[in-house]
Amino acid sequence: MKKLRLSLKTNWFEMTKAVIKTEDYREITPYWFSRFVFHYKDVFKYCTGYNWDDGMYLDEGVDYITTLRKSRFGFKPFDVNEMTLGYPKNEDTDKVVRFEHKGIEIRMGNPEWGAKPGKLYFVIKHGEILS
Repeated sequence: MKKLRLSLKTNWFEMTKAVIKTEDYREITPYWFSRFVFHYKDVFKYCTGYNWDDGMYLDEGVDYITTLRKSRFGFKPFDVNEMTLGYPKNEDTDKVVRFEHKGIEIRMGNPEWGAKPGKLYFVIKHGEILS
């Protein structure tokens, strides 16, 4: 079972745990792009014409990727979204909630759930609560 572990601040964790907030947002940065996109270096080269290792991604490359959100590229497969309140110790089970992973998209998020209006994000979708 492949798990995607993401830490949250208190207000977002409580809303997520209460199943009010059904998705999470991560900015489109080189870090998250490499963490979410399958074969990210090849996809980046195909979409932008730049090599990932050349450092262009820090400037125009990632911005260009956001315009290609309808392109067909695969996201890494996950089974579970494990949402944590900060970075808890193993025994702090009340600070961890697990959801079925329902996929990742690139789109705008809900401002009531922390997204900035008009900005594109990686949107991590939660399914049924698992624990």
